[in-house]
Amino acid sequence: MSAVTTGQRVRWGILATGGMAATFTADLVALPDAEVVAVASRTEASARAFAERFGIPRAYGDWESLARDAEVDVVYVATPHAAHRAAAGLCLEAGRGVLCEKPFTLNTREAGELVALARARGSFLMEAMWMYCHPLVRRLRALVADGAIGEVRGVRADFGLAGPFPPAHRLLDPAQGGGALLDLGVYPVSLAHLLLGEPSDVAARAVLSEEGVDLQTGALLSYESGALASVHCSVVGGSANSATVTGSTGRVEVPDGFFAPERFVLHRDGRDPETFTADPADGSPATLAHEAREVMRALRAGETESPLVPLDGTLAVMRTLDAIRDRVGVRYPGEAPRTPGGSGGLPEPGARTGSGTPGEPAAAVTPA
Repeated sequence: MSAVTTGQRVRWGILATGGMAATFTADLVALPDAEVVAVASRTEASARAFAERFGIPRAYGDWESLARDAEVDVVYVATPHAAHRAAAGLCLEAGRGVLCEKPFTLNTREAGELVALARARGSFLMEAMWMYCHPLVRRLRALVADGAIGEVRGVRADFGLAGPFPPAHRLLDPAQGGGALLDLGVYPVSLAHLLLGEPSDVAARAVLSEEGVDLQTGALLSYESGALASVHCSVVGGSANSATVTGSTGRVEVPDGFFAPERFVLHRDGRDPETFTADPADGSPATLAHEAREVMRALRAGETESPLVPLDGTLAVMRTLDAIRDRVGVRYPGEAPRTPGGSGGLPEPGARTGSGTPGEPAAAVTPA
């Protein structure tokens, strides 16, 4: 991995040219200590158009050329998530640092391979879970950790989009890792992990499409402490995208957009509610600049992973996502069969548990 010294601008490469890549790059070019020096796509025309849009000096029509570019310190991978393993692995093999969009990969096996590769090569790797880097989310976590609401008893979070999405949309395409869970449900699950850690038990139900992706999913995560987390995601109905953290002496309510909140309200027993709002100096609540700053801070500090988005935490979230998919019967093309213990400490699921009728709920599974 290229060495980055204090005060030096971090040189970024962008791998992919879709909407997510454009959103991130627009925020990135506004940072004075960042420099976007190259972009790659599967077609040179797409890469050149993206480069012209953002004033990027080098455009490649293949991923390998970007990975081999020695003047790139870190690559932002924004492909559809079915390609994350291949794209991020290519860059890590070539010695580049990587910021990989969420969900990190399709499954725990792929995630473990990337983490092992990065650690073996001493290369920087981070999941682009921007929620963890958001100043107000960090404030919420600190308050909860300091005991502001006592012992955490429960977390509830939902993320739903109304659509409708055209049949060819990636959210409905099994080949691209489609479905509500990996694209949207990763946020509620990650919030539960941020505040409670990895669950000891998982139960779930889902409504599946004819193609076999989950249109909406609900899961109950259980913890040895007695805490519960209820998470929901949907691509067939818009929700408030809200969250509540309940403790033994109070609660925190995030009324909307919990993954990039403008405010949250702290309710403590015997006290008036306190409202915490985003600092205007931090920019738009929806900016992706916070995660970019964290990557650059880590690179300058010589760190190979971020304490805000640690790799072990990413692996734990992937194990939970795998467990939910196992419970509701979602499999993606080319996935290897689960091996005993493959769910990472969670009870090994059985065979496919869907109801067998598209559009009806898949059956819940109670682990043995």
